[in-house]
Amino acid sequence: MKSLIDLLVRLFSKPARIELEPVITNDIVVEKPKTNSSTKRAAIGGVATASVIAAIVAFIGPWEGRRYVAYQDIVGVWTICDGHTKGVKQGDTADDAKCDQLAAEDVAEHNAGIRQCITREMTPNQEIALTSLAFNVGVGAVCGSTAVRKFNAGDDNGACEAITLWNKAGGVVVKGLVNRRAAEEALCKKG
Repeated sequence: MKSLIDLLVRLFSKPARIELEPVITNDIVVEKPKTNSSTKRAAIGGVATASVIAAIVAFIGPWEGRRYVAYQDIVGVWTICDGHTKGVKQGDTADDAKCDQLAAEDVAEHNAGIRQCITREMTPNQEIALTSLAFNVGVGAVCGSTAVRKFNAGDDNGACEAITLWNKAGGVVVKGLVNRRAAEEALCKKG
């Protein structure tokens, strides 16, 4: 865990710059903040602190499980380590150091993505829950979800409950996703 924290500190040691045009921050593309059409509020944007990213990685890890050899997930996507999918192909392998690096980078990318559609401050628990959801179902899906619409409207409880709607893979309810969503909802509701 100490090596993961050291990696996160190195990744996030430079202060994030927020500009009006797309920029690269810590090797992650952060686009111009979007405006919520119903409220005309700008997205919070920016990047999470290293400690928040570490907490998200710690929360997601047990749900994803760590595998050192590429495998196909429940819907057939090639995956390795803690749910990493970018560029993964059959026969790929990794070690702990590589998995730690990929987890930190993937979580930071998904977190930056949801920060582009959230228009008000999140508590660390809300941020962990929403980033975990995005890590699992995708930033686009979360940003267009009832959970984000309710959160942006100030309905914290409704937003947390809406997380549980994402319990299917390939159109079928999956017990593991039901359990994960329940954990995300409970964490989200802790505020």
